[in-house]
This record gives sequence, structure tokens and C-alpha cells, in this order.
Amino acid sequence: MTVLRITFLGTAGSVPTPERNPSAIVIRREADLFMFDCGEGAQQQMMRAKTGMKISAIFITHFHADHVLGIPGLIQTLSMQGRQEPLEIYGPKGVKRFLYHLLSLGYGGKFEVKAIELNPGDVVRRDGYVIKAFKTLHNVRSIGYVLEEDMRPGKFNRERAIALGLKPGPLFSKLQHGESVFVDGREIRPEDVLGPPRPGRKIVYTGDTRPSESIVESAKNADILIHDGTMSEEEKEQAIEYMHSTASEAAEIAKRANVRRLILTHISARYSDENGVQKLEEEAKKIFENVEIARDLMTLDVRYRDGDNRDGDEDEDEDEKMKKTES
Repeated sequence: MTVLRITFLGTAGSVPTPERNPSAIVIRREADLFMFDCGEGAQQQMMRAKTGMKISAIFITHFHADHVLGIPGLIQTLSMQGRQEPLEIYGPKGVKRFLYHLLSLGYGGKFEVKAIELNPGDVVRRDGYVIKAFKTLHNVRSIGYVLEEDMRPGKFNRERAIALGLKPGPLFSKLQHGESVFVDGREIRPEDVLGPPRPGRKIVYTGDTRPSESIVESAKNADILIHDGTMSEEEKEQAIEYMHSTASEAAEIAKRANVRRLILTHISARYSDENGVQKLEEEAKKIFENVEIARDLMTLDVRYRDGDNRDGDEDEDEDEKMKKTES
């Protein structure tokens, strides 16, 4: 199965606590490692979590200090580690100015750092998946992100392939990868032996935000929704004032978007003990059952959806099966 792993480096609200660092998460998809927001101390958390430091790109939701102050130190550390490849930093309008001032203060490295501004609806295409920006509602310009894999081929019908005269081996693999093959002059097409296309996995990260229709739309059928859950319903007026969400409001978004799992983050310091965490979780579970409060260094492996394979693994390529047999 293609690795898709989320590691929470920082889960605090605006003020860090002894248990929670400022906002930062990393998502690994095979060799690609992306950071979403980079609060201070993020690089140390990466070391503790053993995520590795080979960052493919950084995606910033907005420019409040608790989401960006880890970038200068991270750049310096990567430079001292000998990084040579460019580092791309994506963010809403203003990221170019932010990076200009950062580098002018002497925080540059021995490698190129590029700033790329994104608007809601913009798409960053990668091999086999995309990262899309969507509109959020905070008290400064902000965006959220969707990491969504491409559709996968349908489930391979091995018995049907054999019935059509194919033998297990490279021809199976070609069909699995969308190529037609020929047996005794007959063409066998992928659709002859593959079921309907299956969805890839989808992760949504909101950053700091009030609930909004754009989040519901962007998070439709997501496997994981990582949502601002700063406060409880008792502090809803304050959540509105500072443009954050309550745990219950995030749960309502998850329910409406039909996501599989909701993770609440950006937790206010007032809920730093277990009683506070339990309070937020209980409020959210009244609306959406499959919810969890993020903790620093918590790691999630995102599996494929029910209805594909119950163990979460993709069908193995026939070439890979043969390699395992030979070894």
C-alpha cells in the first residue's frame, strides 16, 4: 500500500503549552514529505517524531506567528544539513512579501527558497495526486488545503483474466496499469478485467477558521478532516470574535461533508488537561461520532476506504507478486 501518513508536530492554539507546540503537521506520501504550517519548534518535533527532514514543500494557511515562526530555524537547519535542492513555500497572497522580509533579515540558506502564492481553487499537481487550496474564514487572509489522490483502477478480476486465456505474470500487470494486451491475436482491454474505478485517499486541513460552506464542499467524502477545534460551546462568542471554531461546529462540518474521521486541532490552552480535552471530544461526539483530539507527535496512517480491500491494502501488482515468490 502506498504510504500516506500524517504526523502532528504542534496542536496548540495561539499560545503553546508544556504538552502542545504551535501549529504544524507533516504528511508523507511515499518519498514526498509536506509540511502544513510551521510554528516555532517544528524542526525539533520532526526530530522527535523521526519524520526525516527532507521537506518537499511547505504550505502555509495564514501568517499569524504561531503558524510561521518555525520557518527561519527550519531553513537554517536544512542549510547546515547540506540541502541543495530548492524549497517551495506555498501560501495565500502575501507569502512572497513574507519570504522577502525573512530572507532580507539573513535567514536564507545555501539553497533557493521559492514563494508561490495560491488563491482558492488553485491546484498543485504532483505525481498521482494534487494539493488544492480552498477558502477559509479567519481574521486575516487565509486558505486551507486538500491533498487528494487520483482515482485508482478498479479491482483486478484474476479469475476473469484466466478465463480469457491469460496466465499470471507481466500481462496481468499491464492490464492493471491500463494497457491492453493480446492473446492469440485477441485484444484484451483493461475494462474487461477491472472493476469500476476506485477513489484515492483524501486529507483536508483547514488551518484557523470559522465554519464555512467552502469547507463543507472541499471536505466532501474526505478520509480525514483536520479542523480548527479551538474552543467549547461555552466560549462560542469568543470563538466568533477571534474567527475560530468550536468543537461542535467542526463536528457539524464533518457530518455535513460525510467525512470518515474528524481530527480537532489548534486546541486552546484552557483545555490543556485531560478534563478539557474530554470536554471538547464529548461535545463533538454528540454530533459526529468518529472524532479525536490531536496530540503532539500523534501519527495516523490513512488507509483506503471500505469496499476496496478490508485490510486497507491495494491489489498487488502481478510483477511484485512474482518478485516475492522468486525471493
